Formats: sequence, structure tokens, C-alpha cells
Amino acid sequence: MAGQDDRNRHPDEPDGFDPTWAQELLDLLRPTGSDIRRIVDWLAGTLDAAVALRDGTGTALAGVPMALDEQLAADILGGRLASAAWEGEGRFLRLIRVELPGPGTAALLAVSRTAPFDRRAADVVTRTATVLELLLRAQRTAATGDRLARATADLRLAILQLLMVEDTVAARRVAAGLWPGLLDTDTACVYVVESSPEDRDRLAEDCVAATHDQALVVRCPAMDGHVIVVVPGDGAAAALRALCDRRPDAFLGGSTRQSLARTATAYGQAVSALAVARFRPDMTAVYAERTHPELLMDPEALRAWTTRLLRPLDTLPHHTRAELLATTRLGLEFTAVNAAKVLGVSRNTVRARMERVENLLGTDFSDLTVRATVHLALNTQVGIAEDPTGRTTAPARLSDLLTGPALGAWARDLLVRLDADARDLRRTLRTWIAAGGNAERAAQLLGVHAQTVREHVRSAEPVLEHQLLAGGSDLYEVVLAHLATGELDHPDLPERPGKAQETGDWDSPVHR
Repeated sequence: MAGQDDRNRHPDEPDGFDPTWAQELLDLLRPTGSDIRRIVDWLAGTLDAAVALRDGTGTALAGVPMALDEQLAADILGGRLASAAWEGEGRFLRLIRVELPGPGTAALLAVSRTAPFDRRAADVVTRTATVLELLLRAQRTAATGDRLARATADLRLAILQLLMVEDTVAARRVAAGLWPGLLDTDTACVYVVESSPEDRDRLAEDCVAATHDQALVVRCPAMDGHVIVVVPGDGAAAALRALCDRRPDAFLGGSTRQSLARTATAYGQAVSALAVARFRPDMTAVYAERTHPELLMDPEALRAWTTRLLRPLDTLPHHTRAELLATTRLGLEFTAVNAAKVLGVSRNTVRARMERVENLLGTDFSDLTVRATVHLALNTQVGIAEDPTGRTTAPARLSDLLTGPALGAWARDLLVRLDADARDLRRTLRTWIAAGGNAERAAQLLGVHAQTVREHVRSAEPVLEHQLLAGGSDLYEVVLAHLATGELDHPDLPERPGKAQETGDWDSPVHR
């Protein structure tokens, strides 16, 4: 029998080698099984032993509690000994140092059994310690990488939020640490890329890789499927388009080039373009590709009207004024909850700031025509300081802006598209806007069910290529079209706004 055993032994196998345990240990390294506790439990079962794994502070990582000679353990953890063996009181103990990432950090593997450690048992312990070391290194490296990725993502969001409130100096200072030169520019475009929420993390990583750190890539804190990309140069924009071409599930909306101080405006443009992209075969759109009502108004009259409407805010400190304007611009574009997420403040803060602007302007944001015209003024206001002429114009009234021939032609061409539908979508949409976008109130006025109103408004969206139920720029453009054709009364904006005093006791509606 002994001779036959010798003949069957592989010539390269050392005495006492058993391939079974080695294969089991390798199986535990597979992705589905590579867990520290499972490996320690396997070691205990394989050697019929008690096993403990603890870090340098004595905290148990896996296994069972075990009384040890703490001085001996300290010598091993401190690097004075690599391993130790102890025998006594019917126990046989092996202690092995397990290296961890970072200088001077280690864990201790302790194996205690009632039988002596033969060659096989000693080999199993040594190899298992090596496997544990590899896994612990991988886990801690991955955890460090995850923490770094989260910190980087938080930093990107913080930079975006600073840009949203026009604090470009602070945004540049924060960005300079990790992305030198990224914001050393006066202008940028904003793109919003949309995919499924489940695929958003992968999409964000692809955007970072495609733009080679030449853009600010942020997972949108408000919309789960959105990735916001602030692009200072043109090369990154082309890379984003190429990326979306390779992804059949991705939509891309982009803004026109704006100053960094107008990042919030550019973001609103990108979201508006994204709504159009959903109706496009190539699933991409840029804000400048569509005619917008403000471009059809007399620019000097528009600036004069805007200056007069927003004059009550000029008495505020610059930082406060910029904060109120940026918050209100986003609050009119999105819900208060989503605007708060984008800005990194509470929704009550957003509502309070909007109520303050409401009070200063002496108007009511629950009226969609008011929201649309104030939104027009806020977007115009950002560019007033950039007017190279510096000319002053006689004050203009809103009616002067809304009755121009070019705007009227655009409005009629837009709304006439609805006439082809026998359900009279035009009447439903007009009534719904007059009711403040409230389907229930509109249904009462029309004598139909509220769901019918919603279906009519939803049916109007692809016809007009404007997103209506979500609110924002798309809806406000359609509201301005109704004002320009005279199908809705002009909003009641005071000729001399700001009569209301800032008493702190405001009776304004709760915004969306």
C-alpha cells in the first residue's frame, strides 16, 4: 500500500499536500464568495479549530472571541514578530500578522486547536493568511476609492451650487484644487444628459471619461435620471454628443453659451432643450435651435421694462440680491423641492426667498401669467450688465413688448398647431393656464373631468414641442404666446412695483 501511494503521488507535490483544501480556498476567492467571515469560518471548519481575526485596536473582524497573550499579540502587530506558535493547557495556537494597506497597519489571525499543527495544518493557516491579506487590502482600497469618489462628487456639486447663485469667484477657488484651469473662462454651456435612474451612475462616469476632466460633471440632486455637465470649451461638447450617439437610451439637452454668472439660466435652457430632445429622432436638442419669444421683442424696450420691474431689488446688498434672483429664477423653473436640492438649501428657504421677491415686486406668483412675465424679466436681467452699448431707453410697458408684430406672428404660428385636433386642445390649454395650471379648477370651468384636462394638456405637448405639465420655460413660452395673441389677459403687474413693504408678515401662496 505504501508503495502504491508513492507511485500515485504527483512528482511535484510536497509531502502532505492535499489539493482539496487549496481548491476550496480558491473557490472562496470568487466574487460571490470572497467574504472575510466566510473564509475565517472555512478555516475553522477545515482545521477543526477556533479562529479569530482582529485589527490592531483589538476590534474583531471575524471569527470567535479568543483570549490571547496581549504582549505577544502586540509584538506581532507592531512588526517585531511575523508569527508565533504557543502550546499549553491542551491547546496549540498559531498567531500570524496580516498586513493591511497603510504604513504600520496590520491585523492578527489567531488559530487555536486541540491537535498539533502538522505540515498540512500549518500550510492551510499560512495560505489562508495570505488570502485574507489580499482581500482586506482590496476591500480597504475599494472603500478608500468609494470615499474619494463620493467626496469628489460632493465637491463637483458644491461648485455647481456656487455657480447657480452667481458666486463665480468662490466656484473658481474650490475648483482650482482638483481641476486647475477648469473654470478659467468667462463663458460656458450647460448640458443635461438623461437616462434611466438605474443607469445614471454609469452615465456620469462615462461623461467624466468622455470629457477628460475638461467639464464639470454633476449627478443632478433633483432629478434621478439627470447628469448636469458644465462645459467651458467646445471639445467636451462634441465628446458628449458622441457619447449620446453611442447610447440609444440617452437624451441630451444643451444651452446657448452663457457667462458663468448665468449658469442657472443656462441650466434652465438645457432642461428646456431636453424636453424638445424627447420629441427629436436624434434625441438631442440645443436651446438656440428653437425661436424663443424674448428674441422677437425689441431688445432695448425689453431691457428698460426689466430694469423698471426689478428695480425694488436694487436696494438690496449685492450678495442678497444675487441670491434672491438666482433662487427665484430656479424656483420659477422647477418645483421648490427640486430647486432646493439643486441649490443645497431647504425648500422652506426657497419659498421664503421667493416670497420676499414677491413682496418686493408687489405681485402674486400663483398666477401663471405673472410667473411667465417675471421669468422673462429674470432671464433678461442677467444679460443687462453685458449690454455693450450702455444706452438708456424710455421706460416700456409690458403691453408694448407683447404686441409687437414679430412676436404676434410667432405666437399665432405656434398655437394654430392645436386647431387640427377635434378635441379643442386650444380651449382646454387656455383655460388650464388661466386656472393657474390646476386641472381640477380648469375642469370645473370646462364642465369635464380633471383627467380629461390633463390628457388634453399632455396631448398638446408633442404638437407644440413644449413640455407643459412639468412647468418651467416651456410652459412660460406658451403662456407668453397666449398673451401675445390676446387669448389671455395681461398680468396685473404694478406700474410702480415695490409698494409693498418688507414687514416680514407676508401673505403669499405656497409655491410648488
